[in-house]
Order: sequence, then structure tokens, then C-alpha cells
Amino acid sequence: MKASIKKDITIILSVSVISAILYIVFEGTIMDYGRDMSHPLLLRFLPVLIIQFGMSCLGMIIVLVKNKEKLSEYGLVKKNALPSIAGCLLVAVPTVLFLWITNDIHGFLPFQGMFLTKDILNAAFPFSMLGYLTIALVWGVGEGLFYVVLADKINAVRKPKKLWNPGAFICAIIAILIHGMIGFDLKILVEAITTFILMYGSLLIRDKTGNAWGNILIFFIIWNAL
Repeated sequence: MKASIKKDITIILSVSVISAILYIVFEGTIMDYGRDMSHPLLLRFLPVLIIQFGMSCLGMIIVLVKNKEKLSEYGLVKKNALPSIAGCLLVAVPTVLFLWITNDIHGFLPFQGMFLTKDILNAAFPFSMLGYLTIALVWGVGEGLFYVVLADKINAVRKPKKLWNPGAFICAIIAILIHGMIGFDLKILVEAITTFILMYGSLLIRDKTGNAWGNILIFFIIWNAL
């Protein structure tokens, strides 16, 4: 059983790492093309979508389909939804305070951290609706579930003990690395600490409540939303 789970972890991380490397290599090209208004919005959006889908969704989907696993197995259930949501909002407080103190709150709009979100919302209907729904599914549900599934897989190999949660710890480190919170600047260090609290705390809550809706919610109202 553990060998199969380790294979799942390898698939998820391998696909994500390959996608991340592609993004690092082609970041300048992707960003320049995405901001070039002479190209149709759909074509500017596709490269960003493909990279993000690879980083957060593809490996996870391969594993879920391969194992014929249901999303309910990963906490997308009604039971304990309110404690999950309340707990995840609580551990998000340091992140919100950090953004407020550093004057980085730019108003509330889910997924505005993705640089094409506002362009998509200003596009003609139905592309605006379909585009924003796609963003919500990939950057919201997909990325939230990525951490939940990966943490659960890691915890199936390395059992959590009280407040020590190996899956949550590794996922928190991944989140810090992916978002480039590396350096000795005080602001970067504080941001990394608040991100660690948010990711570790939310995944610990998922483990304790058995519910993952709070983990999904923070990607809609906290992560890239403020």
C-alpha cells in the first residue's frame, strides 16, 4: 500500500515540478505575450492556464483517476464544514494583517493575483463568465485540492502526531517556494511565516475535522483575492 501511495506522491510532485520548471524557463515570454493587447485574450490566457493546470491540477487528476478515488475521500463533504471554514479563516488572520500592515490590500476580488483576471471579467459575455469560472476551478478548487490531496498522501506514509503534521509541513514549504518567498529581507521573512501559518494551519484543520471546504475557501477569499 505504501509503495502505491509513494508512487502517487511521485506523480503529483513530478508533474508539478516539470510545469514549474517550464514556467521558470518561459516566464518572460508567457508574461510578455499575456500582456500584449494585439493578441486575442483567449490566446493570451491559454499559456498561463496550461502552466497553472500542470502545476496544481494535472498530477492530482492523474492520481485520482488512476486510483478511482472520489473527492469525498479528501474532505469535500458536508460533515464539519463549518468548523473547517471557521478554522481556516482563523489561521488566515496573520496573512490578512500582514497585507494590511504592508499596505498590500488592493480591494477584494478573488483571483486578482492572476494578471489576466480583470481583462477576462471585462470581456464580452459569455467569455467573461466562462473564463472566470475556469480561473475559479483551476486557481481556486484545483490549487486548494492539490495541497489537500498531496498532504493526505504524505500523511498516509508518515502518520501525523498531535500537532505535528508531515503533509501540512511539506505543503507549506512548497507554497512558500512556489510563490518565491525566499530571502533575508524582513518583509519576505514575515510573509513566509504568515504563509506557513496559513497553509500548515489550514491543512492541520482539514486533518482534524475531516473536511476540506475551508481549504478551498481560503483560495477564493484570501489567496490572490486581497
